[in-house]
Amino acid sequence: MPIPSGAHPRLAEFSVGALSYWWPRATTLAFYAAIADSSASCVVLGETVCSRRTEMKPGDWLCLARELRQAGKEVVLATLPLLSSEAEWRAVRDLAGQEEFMVEAGDASALHALEQAAQQRASPARFVLGPHLNIYNTEALREHASLGAVRWVAPVELAASAIGHVNPPQARVRGPHGEIGTEAWGFGRLALAMSARCFTARHHRLRKDACDFRCRDDADGLPLDSSEGQAFLCINGTQIQSAGLHAVLGEWPALRAAGVSRLRLSPCSRGFVEVLRTFEAVCNEAADPADALEHLRAMDLPGPLVDGYARGMPGMTAARA
Repeated sequence: MPIPSGAHPRLAEFSVGALSYWWPRATTLAFYAAIADSSASCVVLGETVCSRRTEMKPGDWLCLARELRQAGKEVVLATLPLLSSEAEWRAVRDLAGQEEFMVEAGDASALHALEQAAQQRASPARFVLGPHLNIYNTEALREHASLGAVRWVAPVELAASAIGHVNPPQARVRGPHGEIGTEAWGFGRLALAMSARCFTARHHRLRKDACDFRCRDDADGLPLDSSEGQAFLCINGTQIQSAGLHAVLGEWPALRAAGVSRLRLSPCSRGFVEVLRTFEAVCNEAADPADALEHLRAMDLPGPLVDGYARGMPGMTAARA
C-alpha cells in the first residue's frame, strides 16, 4: 500500500497480541523474527489458550522475550485467562514472581498472584490489564489500577465511545505509577467465549486429555459457517472466536478521540506484517482508510473484515471507512 510522503506525528503505537494458535516452533520463531524488524513497539508473548500446547516452553518464551527486547520492543508476558488446574496456577505465580518483564493479567487469579508478589517485594506491581477482565466502568478500572496497572486493554466488544467513558481522556484513571493508558483491539479474530473443555477436541470426537493436538492442523483456527453459508465462528481449542477479523482502520479517529493511544493487532498466519504496515500507514502516515481496507480485502487473509463492535453495532458488521 502506498504511504503518503512527508513527516507526520506518531499518533498510534502498536502491540502484537499473544499468538492464539498452535504454530510449529520454527514458524513461531520466524514470525517473531519478522516482528523484531517491524514498527510494533510492544509484543505480548505466552500461551493464552491451552496449557497443553508445550512446543514453546516457559524458558523458550523468556529467551524470545530477551531477543525482542534487544530489538527495541517492550515485551509483556501474558497469563492464561481461564485456569483449570493447579499446574496452571503455579505457572501464573511463576510469571507474577519474575521481575524481568511486565505481565498482562488474563484473569483475577493473575491479579491475586501479582498482588502477592508485590507484597513480598514491598513495592507495587507493574502490569497490564488484559482484555478478558470484566472492566466496564470507571470505578472498576480505578479499583484494578490501584493494584499497580499501567495500561488497560479494553474488552473487545466495547464501542469507541464506551471506551472513552471508562477511561476519559480528559480525566484518566490514575494508579500508583501514574495515568492508566488505554489500548484497544485493532485487528484480528475476537475471543468470544472460553471453556475448560476443548472445542477442537470435541469437534474431532476426542477427549481434551487425548486430543492428539489436532489444533496444530488449523493455523488460524477451524472456521464454522452458518446454515446459510455465512462465515460465523471459529473454533480454536478452548476458545470460540469470531470468524471475521476485527479491523478498526475506519474507526481510528473515534478511538483516538476516546483516549486510545495503542492498538493491538492479533497474529494471523498470512500477511500479518503487511497488515501492520497498513495500520501504520493509516494511523501515523495519514493514508486513506478506505484504500487501506480495500488493500487488506485484496490480501489472502483468513476471514472477512468486520468492525461492528467498535461502532456500537453487531460485531459481524462489515468494516467500513
